Amino acid sequence: MPTNESLSDNLLAGQPVLRFTDASLSFGARTLWSHLNLSVRAGEFIAVIGANGSGKTSMLKVILGQQQLTSGSVEFLGSPIARGNQRIGYIPQQKLADDGTPLRARDLVGLGLVGHRFGIPWPSARRRKQVDTLLDSVGATAYGDVSISHLSGGEQQRLRVGQALAGDPALLLCDEPLLSLDLNYQRAVSELIDEQRRQRDLGVLFVTHDINPVLGMVDRVLYLAGGRFRIGTPDEVLRSDVLSELYGSPVDVIRSRGRVIVVGTPDGANGHPDGVPAHHDEEHDGHPDSAGGPGRGGE
Repeated sequence: MPTNESLSDNLLAGQPVLRFTDASLSFGARTLWSHLNLSVRAGEFIAVIGANGSGKTSMLKVILGQQQLTSGSVEFLGSPIARGNQRIGYIPQQKLADDGTPLRARDLVGLGLVGHRFGIPWPSARRRKQVDTLLDSVGATAYGDVSISHLSGGEQQRLRVGQALAGDPALLLCDEPLLSLDLNYQRAVSELIDEQRRQRDLGVLFVTHDINPVLGMVDRVLYLAGGRFRIGTPDEVLRSDVLSELYGSPVDVIRSRGRVIVVGTPDGANGHPDGVPAHHDEEHDGHPDSAGGPGRGGE
């Protein structure tokens, strides 16, 4: 049974930008994951999937310096994690702006430069040129001066990609960025992220409840469940025998017309048509250990 990083020897040639070493995260008696060894290399696209409360969003919080590991270490570009590092880009869940929000598209993207710390900065020719370049890179030039409250969810999410790229990141964290988007915008935003990671040689950690929109883009999958995990290529991890051992109960993985369907997961998501356990991760709703059960860590 392949486990940990030994599961796949087909790593990209890029240099590691992020490294977890024997890392564990627990809240009280509940272990979200333990003994995690993971290197994210420049240009590598890793999807993070799994059950409710399995520690996906908590992992992003650790990388952002908002949550401390219980044990082990995590490094970014060879140094300990520091909160507020602009070279770590972050794309949140899609959330529509309220009507009347007084921000234009270019203002939202511009906050990713330095303005997010102190409010919207005074305009300058140099900053405007930077914002114009970012708008162009994410295909949003046409609505750069439009209020974000007048834009669709997919258009707003394009802007959040641009904002995340403003700090010239080496690593891009994507926290359910396709949630609530229709299929066309899921495809467009996924392809935009994939295009930018290839052009900029970005490492990408992509948390998602559905692997299918990014299945053809993903290099490796990190699957979290019940305090344990598996890491490898989609073909190595998304298999009936691997997930059955991970969950400790029978799980069927069905492939049909280029899609993956997982049936029989014990978290109440059996038969989800989109390919992985369906959920709204409870880590977004409160304390990160609000769901899930104790586990024995990865093997």
